Amino acid sequence: MDDAMMRMVELGHQGFYCSQILIILALEAQGKSNPDLVRAMSGLHGGMGDCGKVCGTVTGGACLLALYAGKGTPEELEDTRLNPMIDELVEWFEQECRARFNTGINCSDILQDDARNRMSRCPQIVMSTFEKAREILAAHNIDFTVNPADKRNY
Repeated sequence: MDDAMMRMVELGHQGFYCSQILIILALEAQGKSNPDLVRAMSGLHGGMGDCGKVCGTVTGGACLLALYAGKGTPEELEDTRLNPMIDELVEWFEQECRARFNTGINCSDILQDDARNRMSRCPQIVMSTFEKAREILAAHNIDFTVNPADKRNY
């Protein structure tokens, strides 16, 4: 088990959800913490407030990409690569869910009304999504460990 997976398991045991775990790992890679952002991310877990809609892992992954390429201040511009990166993540996530679980991307589909699936499926897909998001960022020459606002030229 690598460091990211161990940290993910630790965060899960602390009561954090998929979307929160993804953002915490990204923030920690940048040497930051942001409890307000982590708290806001809890609205995505379980398919948006635990209602079973689109999985919080993929929506959290989209937020992770936006942390690096989105607009955060009036002076900043959104990176034009953001939406294509999110598209790539969503396409990959759809294929992963089909291949691994023979389901769609709604949380209720992935869990298939079986609470045991939360323990077996969620850690796999959260870790895979984290790795895929890092891969997408790297493919676009975005350093996962750097505060993106420090690297932008305006």
